[in-house]
Amino acid sequence: MNHLIHSGPRVDRKLLTPCVSGESTRRGSGCAISCSKLAISTLLLFIAVLSVSRANAAAALLLEEPYGKLGAFMAQGHAAIYLSGVCAETPLVLRRCKAGESGVVISRYNGVAGYDWIAIPLIPYLYAVEKTDDVPLFANPKLAAFLRNQYRRKYLEAIAPDGPDGETPEGNWYELVGTSYDRTVYSYEIETTPEQDNALIHKLNSRPNRSHFKTVNRNCADFAREIINFYYPKAVRRSIIADAGMTTPKQIAKSLVKFNTRHPELDSSAFVIPQVPGSIQRSTKVRGVAESLLKTKKYVIPLAILQPYVAGGIALAYVSHGRFDPARNAMIMDSKRELQPRLASTERKALMSQLDELSANANLDGKTWRNEKIWRRLQADAEPSLDRAGSPVLQVRVGDEIVDVGVSRRNVLSPSGSPELSQELLEARLREELRRSAASKTSESDVISDWKLLQKVTPPAGGSR
Repeated sequence: MNHLIHSGPRVDRKLLTPCVSGESTRRGSGCAISCSKLAISTLLLFIAVLSVSRANAAAALLLEEPYGKLGAFMAQGHAAIYLSGVCAETPLVLRRCKAGESGVVISRYNGVAGYDWIAIPLIPYLYAVEKTDDVPLFANPKLAAFLRNQYRRKYLEAIAPDGPDGETPEGNWYELVGTSYDRTVYSYEIETTPEQDNALIHKLNSRPNRSHFKTVNRNCADFAREIINFYYPKAVRRSIIADAGMTTPKQIAKSLVKFNTRHPELDSSAFVIPQVPGSIQRSTKVRGVAESLLKTKKYVIPLAILQPYVAGGIALAYVSHGRFDPARNAMIMDSKRELQPRLASTERKALMSQLDELSANANLDGKTWRNEKIWRRLQADAEPSLDRAGSPVLQVRVGDEIVDVGVSRRNVLSPSGSPELSQELLEARLREELRRSAASKTSESDVISDWKLLQKVTPPAGGSR
């Protein structure tokens, strides 16, 4: 999605394309990205210096990890389509984008006002805010729900109106915005032309937009497959063997990666959009049907005992047709919407050690609420709100006082806030980014930027603010 990441020149596909079973990969100490720091630095310098707008637009498959209790049983996740040259006149009417607009995400949902598809601008779809400077540095369930509801009341009342007493409505409408609070997203882009975009706009605007959702053969991945195949006929397909005939998001991603590999003349890229750090449960790995059965103990153990031949067939289907790691070798989209290498293991350990030292020193300053457990309770009990500029804040109670804590890059250093609470928020974000399980989805540039913010609100050792 080079339009999203502000990069114009074509990037080395071997660095951006995940590994599919049977394909060779360049591996070094850890992953292909760390093979040559000099090569990566040169690549990023090229992107920064030569960044220009491309003549063509792009379509991208968004492969989204599953989350929550349902994700434990339905590990297929979600699929959506991002179109850089197409925008939304309304959530139900498409048009060509104007200068400065960043495109639209369109997907099929089950049980959202009876519509087959709904279109949402890119940044709100990912973060439930309209400006990237307002994306929270740290999100909890209350803040995510608040931002989604703010956006719904402003733009989605026709689709998800208030309840009888003005309360937030129930239903799946919340999936329309703020997806990056709940999920890690993998993006697979391929270039399109204005003529193709015009034809798609005409097709979707002219046909009835009524839902006939079916889990097996008319789900979100089927919609994504239809859109990609509209641009490039027969580019992607379902897997009868690996997914028992069901279209899954992971299979569409795997199929699109193979298509891009066969067509190097088409500009393409693949990268990770990380889940926003915070106290919201982390999403889990996306899987196909055979893979889910094979890797879920509650399914595979009874099946292996009662039907060993069936279990063996599922294992063979996965090994021969279902193996695909969307995270392998993928670059990371940072907060500036640029592709960056993931955080190296040695750097992660060094920064975690420094953060532990900083936190230990801070807890000696007499602030009895300054430790991780108390901070988690403070932010969990806080009420989300907006400051005068419309940026998100958490209203935290400290004793008898209510303190507004800016949670975005725009207001986290606000002079009217609390440096101590801002420090706690930034420490919490960094700890999430530096967790071993999160490091592969964290960019170096974001960690460096967050560390600099933390230094601005941290008093020198032995000193005071």
